[in-house]
Amino acid sequence: MVCALKKGAFRRYLFLNVYMAASVLVSIGRYEVLSHSGFESSAYRYFYYYSDSVLTILLYFALTSLYAHVFGELKANRFVRLGAVILLAGTAVFSYAVVQQYNSRMLTHFVVELSQNLYFVGLVLTYLLWAAIMKMRETRAQLVQLVLALGVYFSLFAATYALRNLYPSQSSVFLSLLQMFGLVLPIAWAYAFWRLSMDERIAPARLAMVPR
Repeated sequence: MVCALKKGAFRRYLFLNVYMAASVLVSIGRYEVLSHSGFESSAYRYFYYYSDSVLTILLYFALTSLYAHVFGELKANRFVRLGAVILLAGTAVFSYAVVQQYNSRMLTHFVVELSQNLYFVGLVLTYLLWAAIMKMRETRAQLVQLVLALGVYFSLFAATYALRNLYPSQSSVFLSLLQMFGLVLPIAWAYAFWRLSMDERIAPARLAMVPR
């Protein structure tokens, strides 16, 4: 956020910075709950999963805002916003259908399921956006860096969630990995804002060399 403000990119990428601001507040809140209630407490568990759901939804909208930047010249912003809302609603309905058999704590199960499903949806959407960048030969270096970082982030989290479901006995290990992977996005976005100007372009030949 500081890098975005310093380089005049805060309003241009508003949703990305809103997500980062929420991440800071959630981290402070989690620390407070953890300090007072402990790691194994139900209060911390509830706060963690509910706050994670909020952050996931904000990150989802941050991703759709990058779609708007990529397709901005095609005047498709209205369709991007509409598609984002419809897809979010569809993911929520699907998540509810998965957890409706739970008689107790259904809301908590729904929140967890929604977060996990949105991570996978975000992963697919990010790769689709990257394919569009390659197809349209988008050369704005800052935008390319932001999208690429988001792709790596979603990939790491989606893989961790999948492994966590396969090996529930190792849940504590995967939770630790999630905290480490959480550093990827702020560091990569800080680099994009600080080192790359909004007008800087990347050579198409160099773009084609980026791993897909």
